[in-house]
Amino acid sequence: LLHSDGTEPTMENEQLLARIDRLESLDEIRQLPAKYSLSLDMRDLDAHVNLFAPDIRVSREKTGRAHLKRWLDDTLRQQFTGTSHHIGNHIIEFDDPDHAHGVVYSKNEHETPREDGGIEWVIMQMLYWDNYERIDGRWYFRRRLPCYWYATDLNKPPVGDDKMRWPDREPYSGAYHDLWPSWESFWDNPPGDNEAEVAAPAPIDEFLNHMRRGAPEPKIRVR
Repeated sequence: LLHSDGTEPTMENEQLLARIDRLESLDEIRQLPAKYSLSLDMRDLDAHVNLFAPDIRVSREKTGRAHLKRWLDDTLRQQFTGTSHHIGNHIIEFDDPDHAHGVVYSKNEHETPREDGGIEWVIMQMLYWDNYERIDGRWYFRRRLPCYWYATDLNKPPVGDDKMRWPDREPYSGAYHDLWPSWESFWDNPPGDNEAEVAAPAPIDEFLNHMRRGAPEPKIRVR
């Protein structure tokens, strides 16, 4: 490609353009979880599903935004009379200029009806492992892997095991710590008498891979 004046781009110009593209991509990707939260909480399902790749996998047999919209419609009407999602820490790393992955925290509140006609206010702490893809110049969710720490009625702190506690369901454990080998390693290896050793820092764009100890991309269960 040539500049408008007919000259060829220099290496410095190409590097600058790549850095600008990376910054613009970071900003667009950071907007995705915020748009996800607002559109979900306000039940604008068209706006919501359009944040995902057009061929998003919805189940083993179904793909596409229309199927995702129907699944969401059924789920939201049956399980929640209202929700509020609050986005927190967000780490983004690039696989190449058009593909990235990231981790984003989410603190959520749900007005949840019970089978007996009552209502509970369920609070939740979780994080998402995300994959992002740029398609025709725009960034989308390729997939979202939810990892839960707890869900419980506002007045019932989730102390102990099986912190996922929804009305009319048996408590169960989420996957909040499952992606990170450091969690079990921390508890299995208390410090000795020697001075603690510090590992070398991760490369700038491999923080998540470093924390995952090089494990392959986490899998998501297809509904």
